[in-house]
Amino acid sequence: MESSEQQQKELEEVIKSLPSDVVNDLLSLGLCVRCIFRVFRVEASSVYAFTSLSPTYGDNNKLCTLCLGILQFRFHDDNNNTNVPLLISDMVKRQGYHSHHDSFSLEIIIPSIILNNDNTLRQYIKIKYGFKDNTTFISAKDAFNFSLLPPLQTLLGGRCNSNQQDASFHIRLTYTASKDDNNNNNKRRKTDEHNTTFTTSLQDQSSHCCKFLLETANQPCHFTYSCYRTPLYFGGRYLKYSRNVSQSRWIIDDERMGEASVEEIIGENILQACQADSFKFHAAGREDIDVRMLGPGRPFLVEVKNARQVPSELSVKDIEKKINTTENKLVRVKNMKLVGSQGWDLMREGEAEKQKQYAALVWISRPLKDEDLQHVTSLKDLKVMQKTPIRVLHRRSPLEREKIIHWMKLETIAGSSQYFLLHLCTQAGTYIKEFVHGDLGRTHPSIGSMLGCRAEILQLDVTDIKMECFLT
Repeated sequence: MESSEQQQKELEEVIKSLPSDVVNDLLSLGLCVRCIFRVFRVEASSVYAFTSLSPTYGDNNKLCTLCLGILQFRFHDDNNNTNVPLLISDMVKRQGYHSHHDSFSLEIIIPSIILNNDNTLRQYIKIKYGFKDNTTFISAKDAFNFSLLPPLQTLLGGRCNSNQQDASFHIRLTYTASKDDNNNNNKRRKTDEHNTTFTTSLQDQSSHCCKFLLETANQPCHFTYSCYRTPLYFGGRYLKYSRNVSQSRWIIDDERMGEASVEEIIGENILQACQADSFKFHAAGREDIDVRMLGPGRPFLVEVKNARQVPSELSVKDIEKKINTTENKLVRVKNMKLVGSQGWDLMREGEAEKQKQYAALVWISRPLKDEDLQHVTSLKDLKVMQKTPIRVLHRRSPLEREKIIHWMKLETIAGSSQYFLLHLCTQAGTYIKEFVHGDLGRTHPSIGSMLGCRAEILQLDVTDIKMECFLT
């Protein structure tokens, strides 16, 4: 970082290089020194940063008529604190964010009246000093960045990333013009609508611009600031061992259904570790509360909102271990990791192509025969038409869907002729309970219709979910 002496020397050299008559004119119009720099397109960050810390340059008792005090770091503040970098740094620490961010983005929102002021001043100096038509100023936002970023990056211990999409931590600064300034701005707009061309003398035009600029600087802008982190995504697979645990939190008439939920067990542990505001749980499909999820497990994502801490790879393993070592052992997770926002897209892509395998304990109303085993096992890629099941009609549209049963296998149970294990692999979204009992004819064919008898599922487990593109 440059020393104060070097910055002082560079500042003096920049000032000497500017036309003194124009500078004095702009100072008389009430412009602050940083606005004068941006009028002449001075892009040296060190100059802006040095002047922001050096009240010698510019009159701090007068509000800049061009930027309304924004580049003077002046605004309405009950505590009379105008050290913006320190205000932001204190906010970040106070809200519990880690300050050692690799990068952060800075979003600055300023009143439109400042852009209108720039346009008016540009017209003024074009007429009075013969500036070119295509002359543009450095924007107030860029000049503000030049002044703010060096001390802010030092305080936060990270670099500002100009591409907001590449930064996970965001700081937003909002300046709002006072009511009087907005009224003046609206009056000028109406005047401009009725005066599309200049009909007065050069001197009159210049005087009009000067008068407008002086009138707009009534009081500093109101200033608010906030910070937030973009969502974190944790991906993995979960296994559910209890037949009394729902996938998501299930409350009916203030009464919990089931003893817990997969969503709460996984999500709340992650939420606590990240010190975040909230989370959303997403899974590749769902199982009923009385269905276990076994085998490799079901892919899931936990979307964490506004995390104060980003866990390391080792910390994520600690979260996984904590979930897996709870006393009740209702749910277990595997392969959990931070996956980035692309994890959501990958899961959605995989959902459309996935196949699911099940194991069901089935009862039928007659003894099972050898030809039944051969018939069911021989069926491959069986097309099944399923109307929305009666049990979910209250929350889902009444549609008819075609699903594929890729293969089935029947396994007899010793000592029982009316019970067997049904192993099957199906297309995603197939209603397995209804495929067994037929749902009063709403699913056809069904195990019951194929065997010509009544069939019921007594227990059902998901044993495998094959998704080629996500967390195998």
